[in-house]
Amino acid sequence: MPLTPIETASFQKIAVGIDRPEDVVVSAAGRVFASDHQCAVAEILPDGRFVRMGPRGGAPNGINMDRQGRIIIANFGIYDREEGPLQRFDPETGVHETLVEEVGGRRLTSANYPVVDRDGNIWCANSTHAETWPRALDGRADGFLFVLRPDGTCEIVAEGLKFPNGLALSADHRRLFCAQTSAADVLVFEILPGARLGPGVRYGPVLGQLAGRGLPPVKEEDLGYTDGVGMDADGNLWVCLPAANKVVAITPSGDTVTVIHDPTGEVVDHPTNVTWGGPDLRDLYIGSIQAGYVLKGRSPVAGLALVHQA
Repeated sequence: MPLTPIETASFQKIAVGIDRPEDVVVSAAGRVFASDHQCAVAEILPDGRFVRMGPRGGAPNGINMDRQGRIIIANFGIYDREEGPLQRFDPETGVHETLVEEVGGRRLTSANYPVVDRDGNIWCANSTHAETWPRALDGRADGFLFVLRPDGTCEIVAEGLKFPNGLALSADHRRLFCAQTSAADVLVFEILPGARLGPGVRYGPVLGQLAGRGLPPVKEEDLGYTDGVGMDADGNLWVCLPAANKVVAITPSGDTVTVIHDPTGEVVDHPTNVTWGGPDLRDLYIGSIQAGYVLKGRSPVAGLALVHQA
């Protein structure tokens, strides 16, 4: 299928009134869940309304799902200067538990995005140890990636990263992609035996400019702060650029295609993650760090099925 741009007018606003829906995940049965700062997770109903589930605490950020249908939650604690653990919530039983609070002797302060591979490993980014949000994107390289294996062992597998954010797996689960927000790029890591990672290398080009003290003025549409990433069935890596109200895709050949752009931000407002669902995996959901709603539309290309959707 051709990777054609999506008109912003084609999107429907759902879950209106939700609190900072950073991410969305869709179960194999079609249930749709989104991040919400007022609870563990919110379920978006077929009529567009939403129901909050589980306890409130911290700042649920990126979410994903395991094969058992449990929701994996990266809790970005930096917003309230709280701890930022990796958590899990079971929408069937209501059980809410903390999976990881510390790894390698380092407390998690900003767990950002988890992804689950076919072997049951949970890969997750911890973005920064900055004390306040304004300092988090100053170019510091204090972020790291860690893995929680099915046997319970947990290990830092990549560090010295500039605000590692969204993660995605290749179709064969041999590569892990990671957005580096304050480097305006994406890194790719080879997944090694034992759930470890090889060195990260840049995947595709730098996706825009950065702004801040000492840097020249930048138009919003040119800002390159990379956030969530998602892989489609054709091998295109979709990358959200929230400051530019834009979503681009890096093709397997390394070209960059703008898939969504809303200069006004009236519809696509600070997009942070893309997720696919529906019987054909072409229902497209977009989360946001600023909008009080989730967007739903149709994708020109099906998403790559995640482990819980396969």
